[in-house]
Formats: sequence, structure tokens, C-alpha cells
Amino acid sequence: MTLTYNKKRFSSVQIIVFLYLCSVLVASILLWLPFFHLPGVRLSFIDAMFTAASAISVTGLNVITIHEVFNQKGIILLTLLFQVGGIGIMTLGTFFWMMLGQRIGLEYRKWIATDHNRPTLAGLVELMRNIIVLAVVIELVGTILLGSYFLIAGYHQDWYEAYYYGFFAAVSAFTNAGFDIYGNSLQDFSHDYILQSITMGLIICGAVGFPVLIELRNYFAHRRVGQRFAFSLFTKITTVTFFSLIVVGTLLFFLFEKDFFLQGKSWHESLFYSLFQSVTTRSAGLSTMDSSLLSTPTIVVLAGLMFIGASPSSVGGGIRTTTFFVLVATVVAYMRGHKDVKVFRRELVEEDIIRSFIVFFVAVILVIAAVVSLMWIEQLPLPQVLFEVCSAFGTTGLSMGITPELSGAGKMILIVMMVIGRIGIINLLLFLKKDDRIITYHYPKERIIIGQ
Repeated sequence: MTLTYNKKRFSSVQIIVFLYLCSVLVASILLWLPFFHLPGVRLSFIDAMFTAASAISVTGLNVITIHEVFNQKGIILLTLLFQVGGIGIMTLGTFFWMMLGQRIGLEYRKWIATDHNRPTLAGLVELMRNIIVLAVVIELVGTILLGSYFLIAGYHQDWYEAYYYGFFAAVSAFTNAGFDIYGNSLQDFSHDYILQSITMGLIICGAVGFPVLIELRNYFAHRRVGQRFAFSLFTKITTVTFFSLIVVGTLLFFLFEKDFFLQGKSWHESLFYSLFQSVTTRSAGLSTMDSSLLSTPTIVVLAGLMFIGASPSSVGGGIRTTTFFVLVATVVAYMRGHKDVKVFRRELVEEDIIRSFIVFFVAVILVIAAVVSLMWIEQLPLPQVLFEVCSAFGTTGLSMGITPELSGAGKMILIVMMVIGRIGIINLLLFLKKDDRIITYHYPKERIIIGQ
């Protein structure tokens, strides 16, 4: 008698999710070790896990004050965790694999495609190489600019200290990690527009998406040799949505806060407060003001912007800008009586439209569930809880100051939301999906009443 064994294979999505979960666990253990702490500091494991999840999901929500807990080795470890979460596990893995002269096989390429949400396996190794080069160059330039500015402006007298702080600030901004080692984000620099401008530039570079940066680099390369270059539909949609949200966020922040937080402030103060808070909601989490001072309408607007998040294949989370664009474009097309969704002389694929609505629906359900659970467990008001949950899901890191006061259960809820925000809704659904079954029959179709 012959026995047959069905060996269950893990899908690429399941492997990627397991890798991120293992990364959070390993990082939690490392950050918990006294070796990375200042003398006399003790850190509970749940706080170490929260910090690890926040760092790997590049969120920036904190239950501790970084510079009061970690020594220099701990802070360097945090910057490495930012790279794991921001650039991606598979990108860094591919880099080290190629450094060892190893060939990137088909299975490994599937993992890369899953980690970066790519529909095809073509050109993945080149994409990883481009991402690494871009990340290193941008972070190096950011470190030089910020370190030099810290030194010139007199924030730090010692050159090593200036560039050390510049390095951490540059990596935190570019990866949209939102961590700081000053203790109050960028509130001490609320009137330093040069520092804010450099930081906003780094945030945008990280959140707009690596494919957009690569196409922009290729555009300038083609222009130098006099060749024409056509941007992809993805880049057009991403760029338009990304910068439109920044403009709309800036205007709404100014409109809702002009009689509150911005009252009595000059035009340039109002402009930079409004612009910076709008940019940071893409996924960065750095702030030039205390978010607890905001009015309720502004809290809701910022929560909505954080819920949308950054662009696909970027360092950010949320439902992503392309999802939001497809939702709006589909509703507008339906209102006009069109059956197809046409944008930039192209028609959107029906599968992408369906996926966008699925992502939006599942994300709303998750956020509502997290908000209701936190309100029930912690007995906190709705605006603050909504803001904190959207910040976690969007891997943003802006906070109204309630996160450090949460119970262990409340912290676990935010940890789950941060991890989901990092891996993405589609990957979450594919991770939970059962094996495909072949359906050989259909039932009769029947119309039902919808929406009225």
C-alpha cells in the first residue's frame, strides 16, 4: 500500500507576514535587554514590544521617552529597525543576498513581489537595487543637510553630536518613522522653517513611493539625452492624489484652526503650522505642535488623512492614496452615468476597483472595532481614541498624549493596528485566505434593492 502525504506549503503572503511578526518579536527582546538601556532604567516587555512594533511599522507612537530610556546603542538599533520597516524586509534581504553573490530564485522573487505589492515578477531585482540606492542617497543627503544645519545654527556645538542627531532625524523622517530623541518631536523647532522644510522634503520622498522616485529619476535621465519619457498611470495617480491631499489638508487645517490654535499668529507661522501638520499626516508622525490643542473638526480631518496614509510601495501605511483615488473616481463615474472608470486616457481594471472597495470596507471595520474596543477598555472620549487608532493604522505616529497611559490591552490593540497598517489590508486578507476551491456550478442570478 502506498501512502501519500500532502505537504502544506505556506504562501508568499504568509511567509512575509510571519517574517514581520518574527521581526517584531526579536526586536522586542532586543529592546527589552538592559544592554540597550541607560543605567538604572527598566523597561517592561509590553512597552518594549510596543516600541518594537512602532519602529518596524515605522509608526512613531510611543509609550516611553526615547532619550530617557535608550543609550546610544539602543538608538542606533532603533534606526536599523526603521530601515527594516521602511525599506522592507525583502529589500534588505535581497541586498545582503546579492552581496553574498547568490542568485535570486523564483520563490524569493514571489516574496519580494508580495512585500512590495507588485503584480508581476519582472524587474524585481533591479527594483530592489534601485530602492537601496535611492534610500542610501536620500538618507545620506538628509544626514549631511540636517547635521550641517544643526552645527551652523548652533543647536549642537560638537560636530559628532550634530551629525549623530542629524543622522537619526534624517532616517526617522525619510522612513516616516516619526521617532525623535529631543523628547517633544519638533515642537522646539516650530519657528525654524529651514529645518521644517528639510524634514518635509525627506517625509515626502519616503511617503510618495519608491516607484514614483524611480520614474522621476528615469525622467531626468531621459531628458539629459533628449529622449521623451512617459510616466505610468500609477505615478500620475499617486502624484496627483498625494499632493492634492497635502494642499487640501493645509487649507482645512488653516480654516478650522484660524480662530483657535492659529489665532494671533503671523501668516508665515500659520502657513508652516498648517503645511507641516498636513505633510506629516501622510505617514510621518513628526509634529511642530501639541496635537491635544487641536479643535474637534481638525482632529477628524487629520484622522481621515492618516487613515488614507501614504502611497503604495512606500514607507507608509493606511489604505494608500491610490485606493482613495480609485474610490473617488469610481463614485464620480457612477454619478455621471459611466460604466467604466476613465482617468488620464486610461480605463481602470475592474479587479483594481473591487480591491479598492474591499480595502476601504475592511479598513473601516477594523478602525471601528479598534475604536469601540479602546473606548470600552480605557473609558476615553471618541475624538482622542479615533485620532490614536487612525494614527496607528496609518503608521503615522501623531498622538494626543493618551498612548502612554493605556493599559496593556489598549497597547496590544494599537500594536495590532500598527502591524496591519504596515503589512497592508490586501496582505492581511490573503494571509487569512483559505486554499482556492474550483467551483463547477452557478446559481441563478437575481437582482436586489440597493441603497434606497
